[in-house]
Amino acid sequence: MTNNYSQDLSLRLIKSRRLNLIAATSELIRLDVDDRKLLSEALGVEISESWPPDLYGPQAMKFALTQLGDISEQGWSFWYLLTPGDAGDLIGICGFKGRPDEAGSVEIGYSILSNYQCLGYATEAVARLVGWAFSHNNVNEVCAETLPHLIQSIRVLEKNGFVYTGAGSETGVIRYAITRSNLN
Repeated sequence: MTNNYSQDLSLRLIKSRRLNLIAATSELIRLDVDDRKLLSEALGVEISESWPPDLYGPQAMKFALTQLGDISEQGWSFWYLLTPGDAGDLIGICGFKGRPDEAGSVEIGYSILSNYQCLGYATEAVARLVGWAFSHNNVNEVCAETLPHLIQSIRVLEKNGFVYTGAGSETGVIRYAITRSNLN
């Protein structure tokens, strides 16, 4: 795993080969909830009628709004996934469930719109966010929880060096993690 992302601190932008990741702000989340046309204009991309992706509905947005009430949480919340260029699209969301805990562990999550799945976008986004997380000295581990039958999600994690660590925090959920010492 490499840490070769480009980051614009004023916008919290991470660029990868096929994606731009933009850190959510309270304003972007409000637009996402209230006015997709203005969100489209703010991000400079098209937004599909199928937006939002699975698991990122109103409850998740409410959580993010609360989280982003603290400006220091920016970057440790959602990141919007955009294809670059003049005709770019908003294709998914990934991010963290908050700042690292006392042990230096941070949990990542991701979801891609169905018509963009199985094209490597989730793998690419997770790689960039893991690199971003480990660029902070207080992060020792990035973990993720998923369901055992979500084989595509598990493959995204494995392609990024995550290993199975056991049961997750809820019944039926499994946990994967990558530690700073396991980076290639």
